[in-house]
Amino acid sequence: MDDEGSLSQGELPHREDLSGQESSAHVENVSVDKEAVDKLTEGLLSHYLPDLQNSKRTLQELTQNQIVLLDTLDQEVTKFRECNTLQDLNSLFTEAKVYHHKLVNIRKEMIMLHEKTTKLKKRALKLQQQKQKELLEKEQQREKELERERQLIAKPAKRT
Repeated sequence: MDDEGSLSQGELPHREDLSGQESSAHVENVSVDKEAVDKLTEGLLSHYLPDLQNSKRTLQELTQNQIVLLDTLDQEVTKFRECNTLQDLNSLFTEAKVYHHKLVNIRKEMIMLHEKTTKLKKRALKLQQQKQKELLEKEQQREKELERERQLIAKPAKRT
């Protein structure tokens, strides 16, 4: 690798004379020995390459570990979602159980009300029959009294 000096454009020497004319210095071509460049390159590589290779290996391990961690995290997220689904299912079953109990209670209450209405209907029928019987007895009593009064009324004797 041949190097022709390491001055950049900003580092070029400039001088301004008092008269306002510019003069610039020549940049000379410097020749460097190829063997020296190779040795410097080898030295530089041998100095930094092991560290760079270790860093590369470490980065690859970290990347692999990161992939494993991301997969594990994804599995955990899936587990949490399943857990939430199970909690939702459990809450649905709990709610279903509550409504089942409510239905059982309503059914018991309806059976009880049916029994009460049946008893009330029987009682009403009995009362109606008893009232009819009393009315019939009163009517019969009145008829008896009327008949008795008719019999008590004097009858004119028949002439013979």
